[in-house]
Amino acid sequence: MGEWIAVVPRLPSWPPSLDHCSGFDASTRTFHSLRPPVPLPPMSRPFSFASFIASLLPSPFPAKPTVAALTFPDLFSQVRSLAAALCSEAGLAKGHVALVLAPTSLDIPPLYLALLSLGAVVSPANPASTPSELPRLVELSRPRLAFAISATAAKLPRHITTILLDSPRFRSFLSGGGGDTVALEEVLQSDVAAIQYSSGTTGTVKAAALSHRSFIAMVAGFHACQQPRPVGAEVSLLGAPLFHSMGFFFMLNGVALGDTTVVMGGGGGVTEILRAAERYRATQLSVSPPVVVAMARWAERIDLGALEQVICGGAMLHEATVEQFIARFPDVKLCQISIDFDDAHQAYGSTEAGGISRMIGPDECRRLRSVGRLSQDVEAKIVDTVTGQPLSIGQAGELWIRGPACMIGYVGDEEANGRAFDSSGWLKTGDLCYFDRDGFLFVMDRLKELIKYKAYQVPPAELEHLLQSLPGVADAAVVPYPDAEAGQIPVAEGSSIQEDSLSCVHGLYSQNS
Repeated sequence: MGEWIAVVPRLPSWPPSLDHCSGFDASTRTFHSLRPPVPLPPMSRPFSFASFIASLLPSPFPAKPTVAALTFPDLFSQVRSLAAALCSEAGLAKGHVALVLAPTSLDIPPLYLALLSLGAVVSPANPASTPSELPRLVELSRPRLAFAISATAAKLPRHITTILLDSPRFRSFLSGGGGDTVALEEVLQSDVAAIQYSSGTTGTVKAAALSHRSFIAMVAGFHACQQPRPVGAEVSLLGAPLFHSMGFFFMLNGVALGDTTVVMGGGGGVTEILRAAERYRATQLSVSPPVVVAMARWAERIDLGALEQVICGGAMLHEATVEQFIARFPDVKLCQISIDFDDAHQAYGSTEAGGISRMIGPDECRRLRSVGRLSQDVEAKIVDTVTGQPLSIGQAGELWIRGPACMIGYVGDEEANGRAFDSSGWLKTGDLCYFDRDGFLFVMDRLKELIKYKAYQVPPAELEHLLQSLPGVADAAVVPYPDAEAGQIPVAEGSSIQEDSLSCVHGLYSQNS
């Protein structure tokens, strides 16, 4: 362990104007985290995210599984060999961007760690991207090199040098075919570690640049809250794809925490995920909302006796689904986390902002509908969307945040950066939120998605939650449709639900109108 991790977290030094229940400072109109700050390595210390991960593990590395069949020594041996080969054979160096266009596989974890250790920038893209979509990603990130498989390489622009993960050449890189030593360049915590693609607060794709410091801060926060357990005692099954910001982070965070991580390849359905959880005696699942909905309704025999926690990412679950899940799995904690909302042992974050808030412990987890309290070292403002003035406790407006996990900015898009940040460095989340008197954050909806129904602002999330509670609905998406009388009406397309099943939705409208 690095020497900094042994420091006992100090209590916050709160100004007299700060309310100790909500974290609101009336003098600055700013909300502060009520959690003890997490010790971080000094910014002046060169430290890559890969080196930070290794520093959290016992030395020598324990001979326990880390990513499926790979032990910790095997993983880091592959990382060293691959980094050396990419440097000497492929000419990859610090600051070069590497686009990764490949489905989840056991090759991805050592590839990410090797790139990070070199100071190269990891840029994972959805392998299902079409040939017409990829030029935009390439234009934004300007990769020096791409990693793909035979099935995805043909979609890449021809001018990009590509290494196939399913080739003998790459296999030789993993086993030391490119040399076993490399003189690593000094990687600063402020250097870019990853470029992740996001729609931000508008629909056009953007390339969010995140520093090594951003990931170090997020992992340090998880490490500080982790109950001491033997390395490998936690078995985490990761259903999220590794190109997604959630899958990217939770896979690397699992290595840092000493967990065993089972990664699911592409195409795995609910049955495959649950059977894998049974086979590997998974203690934690990281999955999408439809999987949780299916689990709540699961009727077949299955042994998930080892399961302790399910992390659900992507969207908020309806309370009826949560209740049904708890009834089906009473001993399993449900942690809804949407990288763009996180709930129930809940948390909340985004690609651009990292971890914003979370719930820790059973008392906090009783706050259904909240996304928890601000994470360590995070500051927040609630800003009136019309006047731009900061608001107080219980008042709803756009959430602005500052903290060490925030992105550096959007690559190649100064116009988007101007919209995303204010002059003092506050990141505008685009989410409509409020804090209660105990410092719990509530996310009402995305500002851009509010439906203007007559004189009312209707959050699509509320209707989606209602629809998800109906039999036969695994997931739902509500969008606005122009209407001459009402201005906009909410529409959910493609359903065969009978009219009498929608009484709860009609009831909502009769109350609002």
